[in-house]
Amino acid sequence: MALVNKMPVTVLTGYLGAGKTTLLNRLLTVQHGQKVAVIVNEFGEVGIDHQLVVGADEEILEMNNGCICCTVRGDLIRLIGKLLDRREQFDHLLIETTGLADPAPVIQSFFMDEVMQTQTALDAIVTVVDAKHIWEHWDSSEVQEQIAFADVILLNKIDLVTPEVLQILEHRVRSMNAIAKIYSTQNCDVDLKAVLGINAFDLKQALSIDPQFLEEAAHEHDESVFSVAITESGTVSSDKLNRWLYQLVQAQGANIFRMKGIMNVDDEDRRFVFQGVHMTLEGRPGKPWKPSETRRNELVFIGRDLDEVALRDEFRTCLV
Repeated sequence: MALVNKMPVTVLTGYLGAGKTTLLNRLLTVQHGQKVAVIVNEFGEVGIDHQLVVGADEEILEMNNGCICCTVRGDLIRLIGKLLDRREQFDHLLIETTGLADPAPVIQSFFMDEVMQTQTALDAIVTVVDAKHIWEHWDSSEVQEQIAFADVILLNKIDLVTPEVLQILEHRVRSMNAIAKIYSTQNCDVDLKAVLGINAFDLKQALSIDPQFLEEAAHEHDESVFSVAITESGTVSSDKLNRWLYQLVQAQGANIFRMKGIMNVDDEDRRFVFQGVHMTLEGRPGKPWKPSETRRNELVFIGRDLDEVALRDEFRTCLV
């Protein structure tokens, strides 16, 4: 009975911009009859991802004061502990990590804390791989760990690469992880049964990848990669915004690993959501603004050699 009553936990990981939030939204909108709690971890002082997650019935908790595998792991344990106090309200827990997270310390939490060890069951590590942009980040230790520890791997954005490139990618991923289930997807369109409630995590397998991972201290990030957060009130001009973002990715796209924002554009009824990875940008209408809600523009850029002052000043020129 103790095993039956454990809360199953799925960890969603993958490098910046791979499509983790897209997969999370898909899992939350598919009719599966389960009550799901969600923890979203962001790298940066301004949290945006929780606003990108849909689903009125799901409980979404945000952690944006550090990386889930480093400074806030204690916060993660405490947060899960609070959810376990309301265990009867949830059937499953989803944890979306920051794209800069090493999954090993996250896995540690489920086996080194007594409450989590006895009351939760790590169901699977699901890693999303950006088929178009992953090539620029192969040398990242986070990318290698995310793929190596995965139970399920989604090769996402296959519409942006040729079949030949996809075949090379699958071969390379398979050489790093011989047992994970691999699915090729567009917009993380995958059968729910392939990623949720699959009981795929195996501690022995994780230890075979890294025999010391249960004893390791929290890993260190590449200090040259950091985030810039911008929060400004006011109305954004769509014309000025489009011109600025286009010029920005042309000039600095190689150094911008991830960008995302929620803005009040042209005083429209709905917030404008934009996301980008390197040279790729997309924008769409988001959730409606509530009448009592303060309309704030919030942007986050994650990358290398970013000029924070210039980004702030350039964005302000987009305001009406």
